[in-house]
Formats: sequence, C-alpha cells, structure tokens
Amino acid sequence: MDTEEHTALREAVAALGRRHGRESDTTRLWSEAGKLGYLGVNLPEAHGGGGGGIRELSIVLEELGAAGCPLLMLIVSPAICGTVIARFGTDAQKQEWLPGLADGTRLMAFGITEPDAGSNSHRITTTARRDGTDWLLTGRKVFISGVDIADATLIVGRTEDARTGRLKPCLFIVPRDTPGFSRRPIDMELNAAEKQFELVLDDVRLPADALVGDEDAGLLQLFAGLNPERIMTAAFAIGMGRHALAGAITYARDRSVWNTPIGAHQAIAHPLAQAHIELELARLMMQKAAALYDAGDDMGAGEAANMAKYAAGEACVKAVDQAVHTLGGNGLTREYGLARLIAASRVARIAPVSREMILNYVSHQTLGLPKSY
Repeated sequence: MDTEEHTALREAVAALGRRHGRESDTTRLWSEAGKLGYLGVNLPEAHGGGGGGIRELSIVLEELGAAGCPLLMLIVSPAICGTVIARFGTDAQKQEWLPGLADGTRLMAFGITEPDAGSNSHRITTTARRDGTDWLLTGRKVFISGVDIADATLIVGRTEDARTGRLKPCLFIVPRDTPGFSRRPIDMELNAAEKQFELVLDDVRLPADALVGDEDAGLLQLFAGLNPERIMTAAFAIGMGRHALAGAITYARDRSVWNTPIGAHQAIAHPLAQAHIELELARLMMQKAAALYDAGDDMGAGEAANMAKYAAGEACVKAVDQAVHTLGGNGLTREYGLARLIAASRVARIAPVSREMILNYVSHQTLGLPKSY
C-alpha cells in the first residue's frame, strides 16, 4: 500500500502529467520533471537525488503513463544506469554522473541487446580488451533507446578472465562522441518519441576509469540494473493500461445507444472491470518487487520483478485491446489516441525480456523444473 509520502508523490506527478497530456513535448516534460526532483527520486541525496528507491521511481513512471505521457528513458537513465553507478561506481563516477541524471540535465542510455544474442546474454560478443591502461571495445548492439539524446551509453561488454580464460560481463561508460562509437537509427513502426538505434563499436578506446565497479563483479552489477528495468517496465505497462482504461470508461459512461449508456451493458462493463482488476493485481506484484529490491533482497526481487513484468505486460495488452473494442471505430481514430497504444502495449510483452523467457525463469528457478535448453 502507498504511504502518505507515496500518495503525495503520486498526486503531484499525476498533476504534472495532466498539465502535459498525451501530446506533450517529451523534452520539455523531461526537463520539468527533473527540476521538480521526480527523475532522481531513487538516487542518493548526497548526489542530488531524492534518497528513495525504485518504488518511488515506479510511481513517477506509472502516473505519467496514466496521464498519457510516459517517459521511456526513466527506465533507462535513472533506473538502470543511475542505480548501477550509485551502487557500484567510483566516487568520481558518482560525482560526474548522478547529479545530472537526477535533475535531468544529463541522460544515459543502456546497451546490452545484440543482433545475434537474442535472449541469451551469454552469447554477447561485444568484447573489451586491455591496451596498456586503456580499454578497447569492439562489437554491435541493437534496439538501444535514446542514444541520440544521451550523453553516454552504459555498454555491456565481456572481458577475459585471466584465471579461467572465460569471458565475463563488464560495464563501461561510453560518451556519445567517442571515436569509433557510431549509431544508425532503426526504422520502427512504433510511434514513440524515443528512437531505437543499432550501435557499432570499432576499437573504441576508453580510459581505465570508464569501467564501472569491479571487473570481477560484472554479473552482479548487471543484474543490479536489470531488476529495476523489469520493475520499471511493469510501471510503464500499468500506466499505459490505466490510461487506455480511463478513456474507455469515460466513453462507456457518455456514449448512449437506444437511450442507454453502453457502460450499463455487462458485455461492456465486465471486461473493463476485469481489465481494472488485472492491472491492480499487477501493480501489487510490482510493489512487492520494488520493496524487495529496495530492501536489498536481489534474489527475491529477481523473481518478483520478472513476475511483475509478465503480469503487467499481459494486463496492459488486455486493457488496451478492450479499450479500443469499447470505442469501436472511434478506438482507431487519432482523436481518442488509443490506436497508437495497440503497438506500444506489446513492448511490455517483448522487452526487455519476452514473456516466454520469464515463464522459463519461473519454471526453472521457482518451480524447479528442468531446462529445455
């Protein structure tokens, strides 16, 4: 349940979202949210943040989504990159990046997905090798959000373990204009303010201090960012589902056929009620995941975050589909703004991890069933 502080935060962010609405300028909204302290609620107070956790940041994203103006980069910049740097970065990295990430004046993208790795992070081929005191990064990334507006990208590469010879994950901060670091926009049908890019790293030379945290703790550091990503994706989906549902409810109350509002008919009312219930259930799991993560229970948070992301993705798709269906032909018009959510709602099913891979995780890790791969 929300505390008084959570309720106050929720109401304040909702008011900001209503002022901007679904036709908002994302850059202007980002700037205003940063000035008001909403972008950095999860980051340490010592570095300009609000001193809260992922629970508070998820409220920000959910309420902006419910108002029709979600900020996708909230998932990436403060939730993933900010969390990783706050937990594992050097003092110099924290001082350089966290204040700007908190107030919105700086932005960081996150590069993990590769064209040939798919859901198998063990097949990541972006490699980092030492050259004196420097690092040289080589590889490719795809579907990386917001690289064009980000000051740097937190890149997941792999280095060779000197003891075993095996490759292990490591995280590097790559500034946008670093030589050898290029990007190409991916032509997407999805209509979103944040663009998607393919990245090429061609012997990108980085100083030693570009490495985040301990070279031997890369996997731990990686998952410290991936759990918040799943929780925040759930918030993104729940907010979108609430936005779609609110539009459908208003329409069902106001639209009359044969002198009766269509919302009086159970064929309209019951599916909307079911969609509301499923969004609320997904929110409870999201809150559980956030509470576990903020309490330092990474293992428990991993299970709950995957479940929350799964439940929220399914609930969002159902809410959007039912909202469009409730409006009939009007559900496909630009005036009502629901048709654009048909594609957007699928994002939470696909990214950052597919629902099938979450079912694999639950069947293996929670139920103890054998792997099929």
